[in-house]
Amino acid sequence: MRIFFAIFVFTIVATVSILGFRGSLSKKPPLEVFPDMDRQARYKPQAENEFFDDGRNDRPIPSGAVARGNYFNQNEVFSEDFVDRRLGDVAFNKGKQPDGSFVRTLPTDVSFEQVEKGRQKYEIFCVSCHGSAGDGNGVTKPYGVLAASYHDDRLRNEADGYIYDVIMNGKGLMYGLRDRLSAEEAWSVVLYVRALQFSQNASVSELTAAQRNVLGL
Repeated sequence: MRIFFAIFVFTIVATVSILGFRGSLSKKPPLEVFPDMDRQARYKPQAENEFFDDGRNDRPIPSGAVARGNYFNQNEVFSEDFVDRRLGDVAFNKGKQPDGSFVRTLPTDVSFEQVEKGRQKYEIFCVSCHGSAGDGNGVTKPYGVLAASYHDDRLRNEADGYIYDVIMNGKGLMYGLRDRLSAEEAWSVVLYVRALQFSQNASVSELTAAQRNVLGL
């Protein structure tokens, strides 16, 4: 019995000595066996260093990086005299008017370069389901994954902002591409979708004589 009692007391003393009194307050720093890089050397924001050529701790954003956030908090982040054409532009970043309705036309410049950029992004993210012509005949169709055809009257008559919203946020089985496309790239895809729709619904009367001759019309 004495041996058991001695072992019992020794166990309690050893436990308290190792773990301490849980919940007690102390101004002493805790004993850290594995600090887990809690106090690693690091550069502070908006400070200077001698490692980079420009001497800045804050590094420039890499080309093609997609911003994290919603672009609408510039009033909290920047000073009052900061001006940016895109930050806070609801139509450009959300595809909607301030009242929540979809914008009817693209809130960006239209150019061949924009169409070409849209084609590149479309072939990366969209063609497998929607097909090269945008008719929904992609490689996933035989496997039961049915995608919408852009040539349906409903989608031809939808606002540009609606198509942008679906691209960025997804709908049904389609996942959103917000983490893969910037707002400018998404509008380029909308522009290319409109080009696909026009290609399948253009009137011969809208072609020049030279264009009709090339097509044999």
